[in-house]
Amino acid sequence: MTSPDIAYAVTVLLLAYFVRGLSGFGSGLIAVPLLALRFPLPEVVPFMLIADFGASALVGGLSFRRVAWPEIRRLMPATVVGVVIGTHLLVSLPPALLLTILGGFVLAFALRSLLLRQSGFVAASKHWAWPAALSGGAVSGLFGTGGPPYVIYLSHRIQDKSALRATLSALFFLEGLLRIVTFLFAGLLLGHEVWRNALIASPLIIAALYLGGHVHARLTDRQMLQGVSLLLLGSGVSLLAKAWW
Repeated sequence: MTSPDIAYAVTVLLLAYFVRGLSGFGSGLIAVPLLALRFPLPEVVPFMLIADFGASALVGGLSFRRVAWPEIRRLMPATVVGVVIGTHLLVSLPPALLLTILGGFVLAFALRSLLLRQSGFVAASKHWAWPAALSGGAVSGLFGTGGPPYVIYLSHRIQDKSALRATLSALFFLEGLLRIVTFLFAGLLLGHEVWRNALIASPLIIAALYLGGHVHARLTDRQMLQGVSLLLLGSGVSLLAKAWW
C-alpha cells in the first residue's frame, strides 16, 4: 500500500466507525463501497468482516442488557441460509458485476432513507423476519454490508433507539461469527495479511466508535439517518462509476 492508500483507508475507517458508534450499524455500508474504489472487493469484504466483528462485540457488550433477544432468535435461522448463499456468490461472480450490484444496493437504501416520510412509530409484523434475515444474510455474505434489511425490519419492531442500537450490534456479532466460519471454509480468511491489517486498524476503530457513541445521545433518530443516507448516496454513485468506467 502506498502512503495515499493508507491515508485514504484511515479516513474511510474513521468515518465508517464514527457512524457505527452513532447508530449501531452502517460501518460496512460506508466502508465497503469506499474502500472498494481503491482496493479489490474480495480483499475488502474479509477485512471488514473481522473489523465489524470486533466493533459489534464492543458496542453490543457495552449495552448487553438492552438487547431484544426474542428478535435475535427470530432472525438467526434464515440468516444462516442467507450467509451461505452470499459467500458462494462472492467467490464465483466477476468483480464488475459485484461492484454494480453493490452500488445499486447502497443507492437504493440511501434513497429510501432520504425520501421516506413517516410520522410516528409503525410496527411491522414478525412474519417479515424471514425475508429480512434471508436477504440480509445473503447481502452480508456477498458484500459484508447486510445491515439495511435488518435495520429496516428492526426499526419497525423496536421503538427505543438505544435498544435498537444494542440489538443490531448483538445481531451483527452473531452473524459475524457465522460469516467467519463460512469465510474460513471458502478460503477467504486464510491469508495473514487480512488479520494483520485488522489488528493495525483496531486503535482507529475503537477511537471512532467511542467518539460516535459520545455523540449518539445528542442527535435525533431522523438527523442520524439522514446523515448516514447522504454518505451512502455519494459512495454508491462513486462505486457505480468505478464499475462502469
